[in-house]
Amino acid sequence: QIYGCELEAVPEFEGLQDFCQTFPLYKPGRPPLPGQHPEPVGSFKVGETPTPWDRGAGTGPPEGGHRGVSQGLFRIYPVPEEPGVSPPPRCFQRLPPSKPQECLVRVYIVRAFDLSPRDVTGLSDPYVRVALGRKTLGERDRYVPNTLEPVFGRMFELTATIPLEKDLRVTIMDHDKVPPDQEIGSTTIDLENRLLSHFRAHCGLPTLYHIAGPACWRDQLCPSRTLELLAGLRGLPAPLFNPQGTVVTLDGQSFELGHFESGPPMSRHPGAPRERLALHVLNLCELVPEHLETRSLQSSAQPGLEQGKVQMWVDIFPTSLGPPGPPVNIDPRKAEGYELRCVVWNVRDTELADTNLLGQRMSDIYVSGWLDGLPEQRQQTDVHYRSRDGRGAFNWRFVFPFEFLAAEKLCAIRHKEHVWSSDETLLKVPPKLILQVWDNDKFKADDLLGILELELTRLPRPAPTARLCRAGPQDLPWFSWPRCRAPVPARSPLNLFRRRRARGWWPCTMQEDSGQRLSGKLELTLELLTAQEAEERPAGKGREEPNKHPTLPEP
Repeated sequence: QIYGCELEAVPEFEGLQDFCQTFPLYKPGRPPLPGQHPEPVGSFKVGETPTPWDRGAGTGPPEGGHRGVSQGLFRIYPVPEEPGVSPPPRCFQRLPPSKPQECLVRVYIVRAFDLSPRDVTGLSDPYVRVALGRKTLGERDRYVPNTLEPVFGRMFELTATIPLEKDLRVTIMDHDKVPPDQEIGSTTIDLENRLLSHFRAHCGLPTLYHIAGPACWRDQLCPSRTLELLAGLRGLPAPLFNPQGTVVTLDGQSFELGHFESGPPMSRHPGAPRERLALHVLNLCELVPEHLETRSLQSSAQPGLEQGKVQMWVDIFPTSLGPPGPPVNIDPRKAEGYELRCVVWNVRDTELADTNLLGQRMSDIYVSGWLDGLPEQRQQTDVHYRSRDGRGAFNWRFVFPFEFLAAEKLCAIRHKEHVWSSDETLLKVPPKLILQVWDNDKFKADDLLGILELELTRLPRPAPTARLCRAGPQDLPWFSWPRCRAPVPARSPLNLFRRRRARGWWPCTMQEDSGQRLSGKLELTLELLTAQEAEERPAGKGREEPNKHPTLPEP
């Protein structure tokens, strides 16, 4: 579940103050002026009523705390007028441990976006710093250069004594060549509220139970034990499982595993049926799910003005419950190397831009191409001279290496903005092949005859012959029926990353005031290889050696 706000701001979680409410404490003195936001020196936590889930058995926060923080939970009882009458039963029966708890805290920082720039270039070099109590983590050298939307993929692991160390502070800093670095913004999380909340906010519940793999169960208690504790907290009898673990009875209701799973588990490591069923029931109890929260960043230099957002989540594990599961790997995705090989075979129906000495129309045709975002890789064929029918033959191979992020369907391009730049900027663009047909001129600028842009993830289906090649990609049927008046259904585009190879005719167009105009046709072979496949099957540019895969003869 991805929340567009802080977890405390999700309405169904009641600000995570269902156990006790927090009131800030300020220094005594004059009231603040309009627009001023004084910083609190502490907080006062208090609850007036038991949890709405368990009116007969309330709970309370741990006693004690650090300087500037006061905690408590109270309820007023009527005193019996007659002597000897026993006082009313206590409402607060189940209290959490009164001593401070040692906890293992894992902080997952996924990414930040809409950051306020701190450099003269209008960008920043952000990195993460995490502080809890007297501990501060964060490597200054692990910054993301030249961006306002960094992807961090960092996990920080700390130990803390709650509530003595309860305020987790996440700060996004801007890396400067000469320290000190500037703070972009920060956010603070009250770990005590998350640990004590009855919504079980210390570790989100996943939808499926796995005992291995990237989505492995990472909580300390198994789902069945968690369900037992939840039933006791709400004043319900313990859940009863059948021997096979496929049916459970809770509060007079029976739940079957078949109601949640229609067939056998699809995953390789599904876990025991008892635990899978318990997790399905827990997901019906309105607890905090496995989530990603979006928190606003604030700066003391500009109070009240948001400095950006950070997407993250926090897991809290009391050490008294045993070791937790393995942490989640959220390292940033690494781009995979690919190589696009484009063979230009022929052109047809191109415009004739020149006139020879005999007054005949002609063109000296060549084709150039590159990948969008990589103009330095621009390549061109040789020239087909004196074409008088708009035809040209090339048998020429373009070779374009690039890096691709499969999950985002974008090319990852790293380049330096300026010659003097010390860091590379990461640019993500769709994988698009751009081909242009030109008329070669010696004494003036070359004339552009047509353009073809092919997005590799949504490749228009080619026509098998030049006669069937049309300007509209959606109107490229395999067969032409001149007497058939029924419209030809649009064909779905190809994904070259799945298809790996395509050959046929694609239309070149020119933009005019009235719209797109067909200005030529290109016969191409597009082949996509991984970096390893490209090493195993080398091929030269143009008709250079090694001239194979396929072999290109002189036209």
